[in-house]
Amino acid sequence: MPRMTLDSDACWEAFAARDRRFEGRFVAAVTSTGIYCRPGCPARIPARNRVRFYAHPAAAQAEGFRPCLRCRPDASPGSPAWVGSSATVARALRLIAQGALDDAPVEALAARLGVGARQLTRLFHEHVGAAPGEVARTRRLHFARQLLERSNLPVTEVAFAAGFGSVRRFHEAVRDAYRLSPTALRRARRGTVPEGLVLRLPFRPPLDWEGLRAFLGARALVGVERFDDGGYHRTFALGADTGVLTVRPAASGDALELSISAATPAALLDLATRARRLFDLDADPAAIGSALARDPRLAPLVARRPGLRVPGAWEPFEMAVRAILGQQVSVAAATTLAARLVALHGRPLAAPAAGLTHVFPTPAALAGAEVGSFGIPAARAEAIRTLAREVASGALRLGPGATAEETISRLRQLPGFGPWTASYVAMRACGEPDAFPAGDLGIRKALGAPGHPAAEAECERHSQQWRPWRAYAALHLWSR
Repeated sequence: MPRMTLDSDACWEAFAARDRRFEGRFVAAVTSTGIYCRPGCPARIPARNRVRFYAHPAAAQAEGFRPCLRCRPDASPGSPAWVGSSATVARALRLIAQGALDDAPVEALAARLGVGARQLTRLFHEHVGAAPGEVARTRRLHFARQLLERSNLPVTEVAFAAGFGSVRRFHEAVRDAYRLSPTALRRARRGTVPEGLVLRLPFRPPLDWEGLRAFLGARALVGVERFDDGGYHRTFALGADTGVLTVRPAASGDALELSISAATPAALLDLATRARRLFDLDADPAAIGSALARDPRLAPLVARRPGLRVPGAWEPFEMAVRAILGQQVSVAAATTLAARLVALHGRPLAAPAAGLTHVFPTPAALAGAEVGSFGIPAARAEAIRTLAREVASGALRLGPGATAEETISRLRQLPGFGPWTASYVAMRACGEPDAFPAGDLGIRKALGAPGHPAAEAECERHSQQWRPWRAYAALHLWSR
């Protein structure tokens, strides 16, 4: 099998120095033990000629290596293997991370990307070092191990929570990956199991938690979400499941903790994925900051907030609706309007908790609803209904798979979506790191002279040097 090539000398220097800053950028596989580790593993450093480097854990597992039981490479931050990859591979990796292969074959993913399955597999071997199915399987296995070690869910429920269609296949996959049965993995866990269901969401440090708290807290939707000293709380609905979750910094390590109530096992992987997207936990702040700091205008802003993230969206449709409501009004006014929409058309929780009472309305609920009765113009109400119909029918797909250009182009065809609104949705709802609302007044002021905002075309030209991280540049400029 072809294997993606890395700079072996640079990887060896980082691995031999146990430099944890490189966690998630590669794994090191030791041929004499058949085990792969992450940088920073406390085990004895092997001889140089016995070590191979892989950009993604799936590539190591595809060649027969299994995760180290000491350094837990399957618990490190998600691999940024899409950085520097082809656009098709980058989009495919984002879709796989969102569960695109959990219930569909590679052929369906390839069709969604506009390529053939063989071509997609070839690109993955070239850029990632493993096939798309192996990447998806590794994702499910890593999540299953966390459930085995951090919950008391029965093994059968762990299997289905991790997206395995049968318990037998789950047992086979775990034995192939870890040389242990699921029960043996559970017996080998260390420490106490937390009360309730608590999942760790690792990230690459630093993380600007206070910045996320300020941004999301100012926009917290009454009845749906709340940010306080205990973390971020929100309601959720996935199929028949409704409940409340909490995300807070973990007591130790570079991770957030996700606490979940009232969810079936089948919803757990989706909930963890959405939480990672909301807090932008797959970002590599060191790489992004290094690239942006080359511009003297951004360098002091990057130094001030080295762990800046682009806040995502729990539900892309929700973010698109709120972007429409936020046109030509303040953040506070837009949040008030969204709360009124929820009160009228949201789904009430069976068991409200601490002021969290509803989940945000679905596209189907808003497609034909009277949404202009709480103080918004008729044109804006019709824009929300049109958006809801497009999403409900499947004609418009919001989320991480489409490029910024495709998302913006499609949204611009709908009423109520100008250049700013479409770019903002691409940035937050679709997790597009290169989305950039060049016409935003705050950005124009930041890039212009005092009292003389820069022209939109000038902002667009200047932003080209920030690609592919223009969304992060926009957040830095807004903070200014």
